[in-house]
Amino acid sequence: MKMVLWLIVGAVIALGFYIRLAPSDPARWHLAVAGTTDEDMQGGVIRVVETGPDGLAKLDVLAQATPRTTVLAGSVEDGMITYVTRTQVIGFPDYTSVQQDGDVLRIHARLRFGRSDFGVNRDRVDGWLAALQL
Repeated sequence: MKMVLWLIVGAVIALGFYIRLAPSDPARWHLAVAGTTDEDMQGGVIRVVETGPDGLAKLDVLAQATPRTTVLAGSVEDGMITYVTRTQVIGFPDYTSVQQDGDVLRIHARLRFGRSDFGVNRDRVDGWLAALQL
């Protein structure tokens, strides 16, 4: 019985390490945002908003100030950035691609592991957009 318990504990620890250390491939996650309208999904969100031509630069400041958020690929100069935001305890990664298209900002936030993000991506993106005071 103890052996089974130790195997379960070991599997949980190994899974935690995998989630924290799995590499994030920009070729897989840094993709143009395909959405043309707002959409809430079980594992993410798409937002399309009028921000003016400097929307990406303004949102970049907010995103980089968000705890546990780093840039995976892109830049304001490129017109597109993909961020990785990790949960505090386990370190689950969420990917948010933001693309400037003229005066329109296209945002696609999605999870990597699991089926549902429990609205975390929606809340983060909507918080960023509210902070932009659109």
